[in-house]
Amino acid sequence: MPTDFTLNGKPASFDGDPETPLLWVLRDHLGLTGTKYGCGIAQCGACTVHLEGKNRRSCVTPVGMVAGKKVTTIEGVEGAEAKAVQKAWVAIDVPQCGFCQSGQVMSAIGLLKAKKKPSDTDIDNAMAGNLCRCATYVRIRQAIHDAAAMVEG
Repeated sequence: MPTDFTLNGKPASFDGDPETPLLWVLRDHLGLTGTKYGCGIAQCGACTVHLEGKNRRSCVTPVGMVAGKKVTTIEGVEGAEAKAVQKAWVAIDVPQCGFCQSGQVMSAIGLLKAKKKPSDTDIDNAMAGNLCRCATYVRIRQAIHDAAAMVEG
């Protein structure tokens, strides 16, 4: 029996083992490669997607768990928070290698949807599960502050 869910606002279906990690369904079966594989154990954040609007590590989320739910990937983010985060990321040149950035952006958008004007502590706590090998954490924090100001203004 297929697993049916909403992906980036459109119907999606996977006719395979419901224990297959959502990450591999997205990348290998549905062709959405913006969500990255990092560690496979939910420790690095590279695979972050939104499940029903909340940050979720897709590498440890069985696709069967998303049946009937809304999943949003980096390819499908929209809204004021998404536009502000994307603009801020570019404006201060956050990425270096870029590998972790889709997960960083998804987590930042999730934070701003939950808290419109986050403090440094809020940002650090929300982003703690997203690792960056290039250590762009200072720029990430600044970009989130800038994005919050854009959304607020």
